Amino acid sequence: MPRTISATALQAMFAQETGEVFLTCLTINHSTFASPILLVNDQVALVRTAGTFQPFAFAANLPAEQEDQVPQVQITIDNVDRSILQQIRTIGAEKPSITMEVVLASSPNTVEAGPFDFSILDIDYDANAITGTIGFEDILNTMFPGETYTPTNSRGLFL
Repeated sequence: MPRTISATALQAMFAQETGEVFLTCLTINHSTFASPILLVNDQVALVRTAGTFQPFAFAANLPAEQEDQVPQVQITIDNVDRSILQQIRTIGAEKPSITMEVVLASSPNTVEAGPFDFSILDIDYDANAITGTIGFEDILNTMFPGETYTPTNSRGLFL
């Protein structure tokens, strides 16, 4: 499915030089968090209608657009501020959700790519970084129907 982007973003992408800056915004949410974690890969805070996104160093790439594959993204967040790690440690079995959006610094409320709504599939951390795999649950390989009909659970079928 092709992406629709604004004329300003197209002009910036095709220009030999541009003053436009593309920013990736992350919204990390979980039922145990008091409020969502709002991050932007910039050096200054970004004010949007969704809230104020705090500057934070992280690396994430947009998911590949392939028809036969469930998109997954590797994301690395610098672990310089321990507050994110402390919140991640409090979560239980329920997976946090991550929304990733790409915006222009000059028009932060216009989403150029996304929103991509992911779940955290895997997470690891050390003293330097929090690394995770985010993506969608693999529903393409889920067994259908979810139950197997056997004499033990469906006696009426085997009389």
